[in-house]
Amino acid sequence: MSKETIRVPDVGSSDPVDVIEVSVKKGDNVEAEDTIVVLESDKASVEVPCPKAGTVLELLVKAGDRVKEGDPLLELDTEAGDGGTEDEQSSGDEPENEPAAEKDQSGDNEQGGKEEKAEPEADEKPAKKESGGTREETIPAPDLGDIDEAEIIELSVSEGDTVEAEQTILVLESDKASLEIPSPAAGTVKKLLVKTGDKITSGTELMVLETAGGGEDESSDDQPAEETSGDSKPGGSKSGESEPGGSGPAREASSTQDSGGIGEHPAKSGAAAAGRPSRNVHAGPAVRKLARETGVDLGAVPPSGPKDRILKEDVHAHIKQRMEQPAAAGGGGAPDLPEIDFSEFGPVERDELNKLRKVAARNLHRSWVTIPHVTQFDEADITELEAFRKSQNKALEKEGVKLTMLAFLVQACARALRKFPRVNSSLEPSGEALILKDYVHIGIAVDTPNGLVVPVLRDADKKGLSQIATEIGELAAKARDRKLSPADMKGASFSISSLGGIGGTAFTPIVNWPEVAILGVSRSDTKPVWDGNAFQPRLMLPLSFSYDHRVIDGADAARFTTYLSGLLGDMRRALL
Repeated sequence: MSKETIRVPDVGSSDPVDVIEVSVKKGDNVEAEDTIVVLESDKASVEVPCPKAGTVLELLVKAGDRVKEGDPLLELDTEAGDGGTEDEQSSGDEPENEPAAEKDQSGDNEQGGKEEKAEPEADEKPAKKESGGTREETIPAPDLGDIDEAEIIELSVSEGDTVEAEQTILVLESDKASLEIPSPAAGTVKKLLVKTGDKITSGTELMVLETAGGGEDESSDDQPAEETSGDSKPGGSKSGESEPGGSGPAREASSTQDSGGIGEHPAKSGAAAAGRPSRNVHAGPAVRKLARETGVDLGAVPPSGPKDRILKEDVHAHIKQRMEQPAAAGGGGAPDLPEIDFSEFGPVERDELNKLRKVAARNLHRSWVTIPHVTQFDEADITELEAFRKSQNKALEKEGVKLTMLAFLVQACARALRKFPRVNSSLEPSGEALILKDYVHIGIAVDTPNGLVVPVLRDADKKGLSQIATEIGELAAKARDRKLSPADMKGASFSISSLGGIGGTAFTPIVNWPEVAILGVSRSDTKPVWDGNAFQPRLMLPLSFSYDHRVIDGADAARFTTYLSGLLGDMRRALL
């Protein structure tokens, strides 16, 4: 017997994912590439194939477990051959859609062990400068172990702040880990020697900290005047002092930090605007990064972890609670909905949504309540384009390539996005600037039995029609077979949702945040079009262009659809 441990392969995510189905059982004979488990993140379901043939000796996971790359899945006897029957194996075609936990439920599991690496060494001797009853110490970065260089991704304090011993002063991130750096002593931050974005190594000087020096007269008149300004509690700062790299007060009173929710970026102030909590909190780097990305003030998030630690599910719960709060006067939010017992009116059945649909619902709701949507409708005359498509399909039949109208749409959109760069951008959460993208990655909405997914066709502006058509077919097949990885659905700068194969005349697609626009395509229809002398039958394609009105003006939206319609009417214009 040759026993081998089969482990979780690279699934495109460093975060733990859910085991939603175990497709084999102890004693089963499996072939190479047979599915053994199905994993699901908040973006995709992934079937994990067995790399070798053999007999399952022991299952090391069960449905509901959370695993990451390298974790053991099962023990396999690779000398057992091809015995057994396929009937013994679970098909894996229709997994039970059990309610799955939110992604990244615990920042402790990923980061807990790594954070200890940031503890200062006992033999470190920071430079000290004594003055009366106080002394100034230069605080260096602790030993970072095998990390050669790390980037400062968050400064948790500012000059003038009073800190406690072990309070986080900054967060580092390298290609191996994220680390919280604690203050080795209590005191007042006299000077910051680094800023966000700096790259440091072990021993790099971080800040000058003023601590109690143990002198005979600690209330000496020689003490600097700013030390008696009244900001002595943790997290305080001198009045009027600015954040590094910003303007305005360094901190707002904690009573103004009760929002900490979504869709409030333009109004954020103080600590929340600086990307740090309004009070001292116990949270790992992964949780702090999530809070920065979603605009949540961790000071307003109730903790549920050990020792009042904030976990990622606490952040998600806080976001959900904020989104479900009743609308305030003149504000946004969802109103409370009454509970209805539908069984009073007849037989009912409760159908639990799978995780993919739950995540899609949350994302769509977030986009709808945060983006001011407008939809521009237009039509493109594709009479000649359709004739050209059919003629080319006959010529390409031997090569196994089939050109669909969607391939032409992708190529035309790629050209239009280059001409109208604002449509190919994202709005900063602060609302202060646009991120203009020098790439064209187009998301293609695909309808699957498990729900809607949007795989991404990358660098669409650099590819020919045949390659675009081939890649669209491959992505659609992976989507239907539940083989899309999280990486397959990241990075889109624009999306297309085509219902042409089903029907309809127009619809209002929802912009897929953080994109700022999406193109909806309905079924083409032959219509009489006046050519100046008579009505001619023309094949017209309905276009529905939804956009973020904060970024795109109505006139620009009309110009975009007019240009796009012109390209589809005569693709030779794309050569100009």
